[in-house]
Amino acid sequence: MDVFYALAEPTRRSIMELLASNGALAATDIANNFNTSPPAISQHLKVLREANLVRVEKRAQHRIYQINPGAMQELETWMERITARWNERFDALDRLLAAEKNKTTKINKLKKIKTWKTTAR
Repeated sequence: MDVFYALAEPTRRSIMELLASNGALAATDIANNFNTSPPAISQHLKVLREANLVRVEKRAQHRIYQINPGAMQELETWMERITARWNERFDALDRLLAAEKNKTTKINKLKKIKTWKTTAR
């Protein structure tokens, strides 16, 4: 299961936020935070499990869910790579804009000098 597919659904993102805020929670405790049926939440949890975003532990009759920190680290690493690539592109754009601004400034200075020389005669 693709991590981004799993996180594309708002309820699943909310479940991840709930787990991040509260730590390990039983499936029933998770379901109690939503206006969705427990079977629907169970399906969302299944998708998150298959995407390896959460871990489940059986304790008696309860299933306890918690975030899989390894998967979250992989996401963070991926985001850092994407951010670095975008920053490189923005830096290149900044350099290009600075060069264009320099050209414009030089042209304007030359125009002022030319105008000054013309009017000084």
